[in-house]
Amino acid sequence: MELLSNWCSNGSLPESYVLPPEARPGNLIVPLEKSIPVINLQGNDRNETIRQILKAGKEFGFFQIINHGVSKDLMDETMNVAEEFHAMSGLDKEKECLKDPNGSCKLYTSSYAYPREEFHLWRDALTHPCRPLDQHIQFWPGNPTGYREVVGEYSVELWKLSCRILELLCEGLGLSINYFSNELSEAPKIMINHYPPCPEPSLTLGLRKHRDPNIITILHQGQINGLQVFKDGLWIAVEPVPHAFVVNIGYLLQIISNGKLNGAEHRVVTNSRDARTTVSFFVYPSDECVIGPAKALVNASNPSIYKAFKFADFVIASYVNPDNEALKELIYTSTA
Repeated sequence: MELLSNWCSNGSLPESYVLPPEARPGNLIVPLEKSIPVINLQGNDRNETIRQILKAGKEFGFFQIINHGVSKDLMDETMNVAEEFHAMSGLDKEKECLKDPNGSCKLYTSSYAYPREEFHLWRDALTHPCRPLDQHIQFWPGNPTGYREVVGEYSVELWKLSCRILELLCEGLGLSINYFSNELSEAPKIMINHYPPCPEPSLTLGLRKHRDPNIITILHQGQINGLQVFKDGLWIAVEPVPHAFVVNIGYLLQIISNGKLNGAEHRVVTNSRDARTTVSFFVYPSDECVIGPAKALVNASNPSIYKAFKFADFVIASYVNPDNEALKELIYTSTA
């Protein structure tokens, strides 16, 4: 595996990155009239905030949040150190990610399945667990200087924010406010994606169409366009809002809500001018956690759409192809 950032400036798109015609982004200019809702978390009316979050979670599966309590300085410092990491040489980056014998801190290009892929994606990625912090931080990159300190503080603040958002969702759905305060959220991860300028953006993608296989994602996307959401048969762009976070409903939360929330499909397009770096905070359950519709949301008039299954089995079934029959067999009831 050679990191994309090691060689991508040579001005041509290798054949292995040229997606088949049906998978290409095609027209990179997408509609903006259906903008993703922007929600003020410090609004005066808590019930109205919850209503807006539920409406956005059902209609779009995505929303942006402002006045969220994470300092602008910390957001900027985190983005700066993320960009500094990806600007290091490939050898230095790889050296920083070999400290854990269990391989918890991962650096890769395109996807985990790079050696087996027929087509590659235009991105490099760094990912590592972040909770409990004291169990993992020593295996994070020590360079650039300040990475552990800054990203450590950031992960603590994002954990608090994720708990707050999940509590609001629980209130709106009619679940116990502590519904997710257990193994459903005990394995969060940080992922830092880097998308270098691409010579032919219409032929490849940074990330293919997918649903996040988690509970929720909180994304710091910076100021460069790239994220697009699939809604009503069209791709719509998630326009960057300064110091906002993009929140999206994960596939697992769609299942837990018994379809009341939408784990929306999304993708990342590239561009030929600007490098784009993003920082994602993923809320994951433990591997042994059993996922299924919340009992409070299932009754005679709202039968269960989904089965109960172990998260580890979901990961295995969705690993090769998120739309495969094995995954559908695992998660859907016969009446869905």
